[in-house]
Amino acid sequence: MSYGATDIITFIGVPLAVLGVLPILYNTVATLAALSKIKRMLRHGRLTALTRSDVVNRVIEVELPRYAVTPCDRFTDTELYWRPSRQPSFIPGGSWTTFNWRTRAIGAKTQRLEYADQLRQPQVDVAFDELIAYLLDLGAVPDAHGWKLLRSTGLWTPTGCSLMKSPDGLHQALAIAPLDDSDGHLSLKANWSSNWTTRDFSSLPPYWIRLPPPLAKIPEPVDPVEEASVRIEEAKMGDVEDVERGKEKEQINSHKKSLDSIQKQAEKNSGAAITCQISTNGLVTAMSQENGALFSSANLQGLHIEHLRVRSGKSDGVWFASFATAFGTTSQTILWNYKIPDEILNFARRDTIPCGILVLLGVVDESQTPTWASRYNANEEASELFFKRSAEQRLAVQAESQMSPPQREIAVRQRMQKEMNERMQDMRDRMRLDSQRRETRTSEALQSPKWDTKLVAEHNMQWLKRKGGSDVNTILNIDASLLLRDVVGMLLHRMILDGQFASSICQVLDLWKAWADNGGMRRSDLEALYERQELFALASLLVALVRDTVTAHEGTLPLDLQECLRMWKIVRLG
Repeated sequence: MSYGATDIITFIGVPLAVLGVLPILYNTVATLAALSKIKRMLRHGRLTALTRSDVVNRVIEVELPRYAVTPCDRFTDTELYWRPSRQPSFIPGGSWTTFNWRTRAIGAKTQRLEYADQLRQPQVDVAFDELIAYLLDLGAVPDAHGWKLLRSTGLWTPTGCSLMKSPDGLHQALAIAPLDDSDGHLSLKANWSSNWTTRDFSSLPPYWIRLPPPLAKIPEPVDPVEEASVRIEEAKMGDVEDVERGKEKEQINSHKKSLDSIQKQAEKNSGAAITCQISTNGLVTAMSQENGALFSSANLQGLHIEHLRVRSGKSDGVWFASFATAFGTTSQTILWNYKIPDEILNFARRDTIPCGILVLLGVVDESQTPTWASRYNANEEASELFFKRSAEQRLAVQAESQMSPPQREIAVRQRMQKEMNERMQDMRDRMRLDSQRRETRTSEALQSPKWDTKLVAEHNMQWLKRKGGSDVNTILNIDASLLLRDVVGMLLHRMILDGQFASSICQVLDLWKAWADNGGMRRSDLEALYERQELFALASLLVALVRDTVTAHEGTLPLDLQECLRMWKIVRLG
């Protein structure tokens, strides 16, 4: 049987055509299978994405949104804040879905894929300090070696280097991630388990401090007989009032009730603990809570803090933020937020108070200070003058005894006039000499050896405790058993509630810092301290606490961590 050319072409061309179509069919099947797997992965991760496929070229395009995230609110989103996400994404780059976040779309990223395992979830932008504060609040522990390495090598830190660990120290909670999707940002990946959360709403979060209220005072007892008589008199007055008087009294009572409610709220705030949030820009929030043992959203009331916000041209906010940071910083503090200005740190370190000034103010006994004043023996000088005048009088009386009676009468009258003039002159000389010596003593006190702030604060603390009847002690109730940190906490508590007091003490601090920066104290500065000595004593306690803070930051981990947070404001998490 012979085959023609047409048959031969058919026998050979059909198989070749089928073989040419097979790759297209294979690419179609493989692309559809990969697309199905990608959609299943997106659905499992609860991700919204746009997908497009090219079955001929075996290319799949996936467009995923990119987010900026911030931790949930600790007070309003309590349940989401403390537990991990119930359905985290297991797609590479999606470790941020381990936690619940407040998200904001900032763009989209398109990926061209061939296989499903090439899918990457876009990393999110998050503030580095908020991320670390959130992990610390959950109970994560910083890895000192990781932070030291990150500070020294930056973006060249090896992938997988641990920055935060689980509370037991066995697992990584935050580590360095590959730089594939970082666009020059620091790239991190997160991990967390619900079993690792060791803190709750009763714990004080990072960047927050709790200020104790002043010690409670025992109210004065009310005489029941006097109280009953007052009520009877009020009842009698009410019986004789007419209708118009009744309306007027009703208005007065309404106004009085309004004032009473304000007064009661103020008294309630003064007796409740205050929790403050300190950010890099100073005081952010201050809340009063009746039950200070529980740091939750219950019974919280926002307080007026405008007088303590950091503003240009006014130093009150900077002073308060510095003191609050010092109060919240101890040798065990891992993370702090507000950086105390170098000029305030240097001011707190310097010796600026002459010890002689403390003697003049009555804070220190002169025996407790080095020799700084000239010594005068006023008793010896008075004795010499007395003996001199007595001898002159004795000689004059002897001379008078030898005179005739008329001459003696004239001489006695002249001698008495002379003695009276001498007494007046001696008194003027003594007053002038005392004034000169006071001026000299003041000048010597201004030039006396300077004491450091810590020593000045210790003596002022004792002076405040001795001065039990002062206005400041009446409000703060400075007990003999209180430590410096306790008094500072009460002082900051009052500065939040009393704007006038906060302004007054900041004015004293500005005055103190001004003479410290300008070469020393002058007489005008001393006169100002005489007028506001109690405020100066309290200000010295605040400055001494800042001085102690300098030594509390000497640990390597806090310095490395804070430097890294300043170096990278926004990081990529995924």
